[in-house]
Formats: sequence, structure tokens, C-alpha cells
Amino acid sequence: MDDHGLSMRPPPKRTLFRARLPAPGRGVDATIAGFEDVRLSPEQAEDFLVATAERLAAARPPSAPAEFNILAISGGAAGGAFGAGVLVGMTRAGTRPTFAIVTGVSTGALMAPFAFLGSAWDERLTAAYTGGLAAEVLGLRRLAPAFGAGLFRPEALEQLIDPFIDEALIAAVANEHHLGRRLLITTTDLDRQRSCIWNMGAIASRRDVRAVTLFRDILVASASLPGVFPPRRFSCEAEGVVYEEMHVDGGVAAPLFIMPEALLRWKRRGGDLQGGRIYVIVNTVLEQAPRTTATNLASILLRSFDTMLRFSYRNALGHAATFCAANDLPFSVATIPEDPRNGHMMSFDTDGMRRVFDSSVERAQRAGLWVTPVPDANAQGDAPDAALNPVWLA
Repeated sequence: MDDHGLSMRPPPKRTLFRARLPAPGRGVDATIAGFEDVRLSPEQAEDFLVATAERLAAARPPSAPAEFNILAISGGAAGGAFGAGVLVGMTRAGTRPTFAIVTGVSTGALMAPFAFLGSAWDERLTAAYTGGLAAEVLGLRRLAPAFGAGLFRPEALEQLIDPFIDEALIAAVANEHHLGRRLLITTTDLDRQRSCIWNMGAIASRRDVRAVTLFRDILVASASLPGVFPPRRFSCEAEGVVYEEMHVDGGVAAPLFIMPEALLRWKRRGGDLQGGRIYVIVNTVLEQAPRTTATNLASILLRSFDTMLRFSYRNALGHAATFCAANDLPFSVATIPEDPRNGHMMSFDTDGMRRVFDSSVERAQRAGLWVTPVPDANAQGDAPDAALNPVWLA
């Protein structure tokens, strides 16, 4: 343990270049032995959210109805320093809600356990994004040999999360899960080409070594940006046959996991929001930022990926905004403001990440951080197309 009570043991060694087993075929319902009920499809997740809302509401006396808040945290790599600062700033301002459900994708998955557990874990969250470990672990000298499955070695993300995602944190997640709250992390099943939603509290509740390993592996998989980090493999079985799934960054299939349709279903069944809302933290800049792109391969790839990510988030938020506005569902979004000093999403410079973190801490303590995107009334075409160009209103 270090001075902050963080686990400092080295992560387990893994073999990257061994041959993989076949993936489950069409119609094969393979599960992870001992964890048969911890995974959800996107369709199952909708029912899961409604059941969670009803369970929490039933646990409260009629005189104190539940305030049902959902937090969805996006990817963004080094931009995760923004989301971390938002959470810490809300704590300092006294405005941080208790989130009934927290969902995370990519770097959002790495901070989601801290968002789920609340302000008591802010010190560890701050250290994770500003302590300099990212710059050390993801520096150029840590690049993998040529022809690997990613630019970085397979242990890079394990080394990044290991000091912060320890047995104490996982036990705390299990305790909150027992109270009815839910932590969901999304990965992309590359073989099936679809999202996989993991019920992290159910995994944590197993309270054994295998649960700790699986919990960490899922966080690593959700943050494993293809080409940058190697995929994560999960052994599973069906009818005595062992298979192997390959999972990568959750943002490949879904940039955000919001589920407003499920919240509407709960509302129509008599659920009372009581001031609750859907919060979304987007760990990147959404507004277009014209600049001259250098002609080297790295700059072109980074700029292209940043552009793709930006359009993906705007699209997802636009559709969610249209749905929420039409159904009177409260919806708030926080996103990184454009600032040339921020660098790109793969810039893990410690000073730069601290600057983004400190700025978002300050913004979260005053008005204007959260905005409500609404469809652009001047947009042409039908409603879905109009939603792709939201107007950002405070």
C-alpha cells in the first residue's frame, strides 16, 4: 500500500500472442463460468433499468420518494481529466447528486466506479487523472514491439488502473449494489459486432479473486481503443464447450449508454422523477475546432479519429435530446470547451491533464457547466435529421 491506501502490487502477467479459441457461433448462448447473470444485451438493459427504478422506489417510504438520477460518462482518453474534475467540482459545490445508475464507456468506464461510489473517493479519482501515472505508463517508451495487437503493450492499461481499482473499491461497489443502485460498463464484442453491458455490482458481489480479476478486465476492455491497446479476451462456455470472446472499447459500438426510453417507460408506469434527471459527461470537445492539420500520418489519424468521435457524440446526443424534449424528460450535458491548450485526446501530458481537471473543477462550482441540448428548430427535414444539429442551451 502507498500513503493513500492504494494497492501497489504489480498486475498479473498475460500472454498476448497465444492462439485464441473460436468465438461462440450464431445462436450459441455462452456464459462466463460462475458469472452467468452479469451480462446484458442493449435490449435487456432497458428492462433492467425499469426494474432498478422500481426497486429503488419501493425501498423508499411514500413521504420520501426516490430522486432517480442517471449518469452516463463517455470516452475521450486523456479528456477523462475533464469528467474527473466535474465530479470533484460538484462535490466541492455541494451539488453532486447520488446517481441511481452510472454507465461508463472507455475512459468513462475507468472513472465510473468513482462516480458511482461518491465523493468519499474523490481523492483517489483525482490521483488517477492528475497524478502522472498515465504519462508514465502511456509514454513512447512503453510502445509495444512492431506487429502487436496495439501500439501499447497489453499490460499498459492494467498498470494504469491497478493502483486505483483495488479490492476495497470493488467491495464498496458490491455494498452499493446491495442497496439497489447499479453500475453498468459497456464493451464491444468484436466477434458479435454488438455492445455488451456488464452489471459490475453483480460481479463485485461475488467477493472473490475471480470477481476482482473480471471487474478489472472489463474496465480494461472498455478502454481498449482498437489499434492503440490490445483487445481483451474472455473465456466462456456453452454445453461443455469452451469458447473465447474478443472485446474492445465500448465506444466502438455505442459512444454513450443513456437509455432514455427505459426512463420514459418507468415514468409512464407511474414513476416519479422528483427532480431527478439524465446527466451526461462528454470527455471531448463537441464544437467544431478548425485548425491546420500536419501532413504526417500520426496527425492525420488523430485528427480523423477526433472528427469521427465528435460526430458520433453529437449524433447520439442529438437523438437523445429530441427524445427527451418530446417526452418531458430532464436532460443535462457537460462537455469540454474548445481550448487550443488542451491538446489531443491521446496526449497524456500530466500538466495538460491537470489544467483540464482544474478548469472543470472550477466550472463545476459555478453556473453554466450543465446545458440542455434541444433540437434546432431551423434545421431542415424530419425530426431525426434535425436532431443531428442540436442547439446548446444553458
